[in-house]
Amino acid sequence: MSNERPWLAHYPKDVPAEIDINLYPSVVAVVEEAFERFRQRPAFTNFGRTLSYDQVDTLSAKFAGYLTGELGLGKGDRIAIMLPNVLQYPIALFGALRAGLTVVNTNPMYTGRELKHQLVDADAATIVVLDNFAATLAKVVGQTPVKHVITTGIGDMLGFPKGALINFVLKHVKKMVPPYQIDGAVRFREALDRGGKHRFKRAELGHEDIAFLQYTGGTTGVAKGAMLTHGNMIANMLQADAWLGKQTTPGEEVIITALPLYHIFSLTANGLVFMRLGGLNWLITNPRDMAGFVKELGKVKFTALTGVNTLFNGLLNTKGFDQLDFSRLHLTLGGGMAVQKSVAERWKKTTGCTLAEAYGLTETSPAVCINPLDLDQYNGSIGLPIPSTDVAILGENGQLLPTGEVGELCVKGPQVMAGYWKRPEETAKVIDGNGWLHTGDVARCDEKGYFYIVDRKKDMILVSGFNVYPNEVEDIVATHPGVAEVAAVGVPDEHSGEVVKLYVVRKDDALTEATLKQFCHDELTGYKRPKYIEFREELPKSNVGKILRRELRNEAKQSA
Repeated sequence: MSNERPWLAHYPKDVPAEIDINLYPSVVAVVEEAFERFRQRPAFTNFGRTLSYDQVDTLSAKFAGYLTGELGLGKGDRIAIMLPNVLQYPIALFGALRAGLTVVNTNPMYTGRELKHQLVDADAATIVVLDNFAATLAKVVGQTPVKHVITTGIGDMLGFPKGALINFVLKHVKKMVPPYQIDGAVRFREALDRGGKHRFKRAELGHEDIAFLQYTGGTTGVAKGAMLTHGNMIANMLQADAWLGKQTTPGEEVIITALPLYHIFSLTANGLVFMRLGGLNWLITNPRDMAGFVKELGKVKFTALTGVNTLFNGLLNTKGFDQLDFSRLHLTLGGGMAVQKSVAERWKKTTGCTLAEAYGLTETSPAVCINPLDLDQYNGSIGLPIPSTDVAILGENGQLLPTGEVGELCVKGPQVMAGYWKRPEETAKVIDGNGWLHTGDVARCDEKGYFYIVDRKKDMILVSGFNVYPNEVEDIVATHPGVAEVAAVGVPDEHSGEVVKLYVVRKDDALTEATLKQFCHDELTGYKRPKYIEFREELPKSNVGKILRRELRNEAKQSA
């Protein structure tokens, strides 16, 4: 299959079989080209404030000046960015990349334990953090390599008096900013002012240099940093751009960015691909507020929207969504988790735009397969491999399986990561000697080259597009003194696709569901917390004592 590439015969018109990765030496070259080409066009909008490409150029240059001129950071140094979708994110992102730094995208909802692990593992010297989450950082920063902390409030880039008012309300009225103390922390606006006094030191960057450490559980265990190089990111941008073809108009697109930019899907698809096109990223800071989200959508005639199944489903079930103006919407891309047929069909009926499903991984920057964007309706597949990408279905012994047979989906292409940061053994587990990245997903391919996900080889649980790894959850829950044994599995959920269910054997008969849920609340990010807990006298095990998660998962599905 990898040699035949049957999908090429079914490519959309004008989509090339290959891309030329040598068009750009680095992500920075792509970004600076967009600054120059679309200087007066709007680039990012948030809470009613819009920054032009020219303004993002100026502000990110100032931030780069601060990083190099004030902090003395240089090529390859790691900087963590712990921000939701606010205007500070692209400024910090592009400033860091222009300074030659490696960006460590950090989930603002991390617990102290999770944050500490990532900062220590990445050896991050610097972090940009939103005030709302700085209390978490304050608890662990002394146990990490972080030397420089830059703090910011949601309203800091929104101008006066609006920004000051928003910051005041969030802190004093809504009590959404817990008190914190971090000695030596510098405010984001001050960093920009100080950085403006320096011309940033431009780093010489090439395809092999690491642009991002994007943390993921990979196939097993604790979070690992996927090393995404400038070459990987350029490749995926160009692959996606080639796939978009004439579906987009440079300088005229407005893409709704509701998925967090720290997530690889939104980072590449929205933050980079549409920036190269001169598009306007309309940032949604809190998409969970569906009523507020729909109200925001009513302010703009948007042309594109990316999301996960739960987001589309949530919008469809929110009052007023069906009354919006969809006249310019021509691209809806779903990824991160399986798109449900019922949601896709309802989306098409409501908006008039086909919901195209795509497939990717953190380890592939992320896009691997995308459905043709001119399809009339949902087809249940994850689409065709994008240009310069080989996808194969391999058997247990690494053999290529015939069309239609089910096996592990494996990928080759210039977007495949360089490996896991400081973990060569883990890298070797997923990238074999022939260069195939083993995804852990079980799939099949039809005669036209369309791929279909059948099941997951790994036990990973997918909650609203976010990976949850049973090993991590079990390791944490097992530390509770009242727990003897625990197994975590994913069970179906109409809102999140899946949720976590715990099966627990008690050590202390007094242990209650409420007590254990509170423990998980304190130790795990929201999407990792169990929705259901069931106490058992014993758990099913193999003859060598391994807990059989699959039996529990099947049992849970049957009783659902």
